[in-house]
Amino acid sequence: MMNPEVAPGPFTDLDRFVFESWGYLVIPDVLTPAEAEEAYEASKRLHASRERAFGQIGQGYHTEPSLERLIDHAAVLPKVRGLFGDRFILQASWNTMQPAHAGVGGWHQDGSSAYNFNQVGYPVPLIQLRASFLLTDQLEPGTGNMELIPGSHRSQVPLPADIRAERGDTPIGHVICAPIGSVLLFHNGVWHRTYRHDGDRDRYTAHYVYSPPWVRAADRFANSEDFLERTTPMRRALMGEFERPDAPYGASYQPLPFG
Repeated sequence: MMNPEVAPGPFTDLDRFVFESWGYLVIPDVLTPAEAEEAYEASKRLHASRERAFGQIGQGYHTEPSLERLIDHAAVLPKVRGLFGDRFILQASWNTMQPAHAGVGGWHQDGSSAYNFNQVGYPVPLIQLRASFLLTDQLEPGTGNMELIPGSHRSQVPLPADIRAERGDTPIGHVICAPIGSVLLFHNGVWHRTYRHDGDRDRYTAHYVYSPPWVRAADRFANSEDFLERTTPMRRALMGEFERPDAPYGASYQPLPFG
């Protein structure tokens, strides 16, 4: 199946059409193999102290420079800006590990189980935009890929409960096959799951989730003062460090310091 591939950098009218139609984009060649390998090794360090099972860890940018650099990557941030405008934050950063020889994950939409985004309106609004950096080659199915259902962010009905309960297949599932260093950028409303991993090497993926400035951060209760002090002005702004985010609806939040 074809991939909705777009060029890195500026968000074009065609990018918008493809994203609105499918709910996701694939940006190839964002990281070099060496950069991806550096981020892979950083990911291994993050997960070293936990059990070897599927899981995720937040705030890896605090200790790993190779992961911090991805927060505002020049190939990706213009896409986020094109969809959100000049006011958005890094709502969360999750580093996920799928162990070798693992099965498929469960179908879901991203959001909050406390109040699902599909309760806000139809179509499901864009509240979380996820950029997933592939740190391993996923050139064929069964390599820890992501599987998505194209256009499902606009479906008026949910994925059937029996499919979700059984982690079953669908005739329109799209397994993303892309080389190391690619980025998958997708809408929170797209139904997706982790596809099986038949390989011998654990799969790590670095995820960066962007949201409107009034959305509460998910990987932290507060920002690290040490991190804010040493990082760049853009990354500091993306952490959502502004006065009175509730006054009203982030009105006091200044646009990000784009050049």
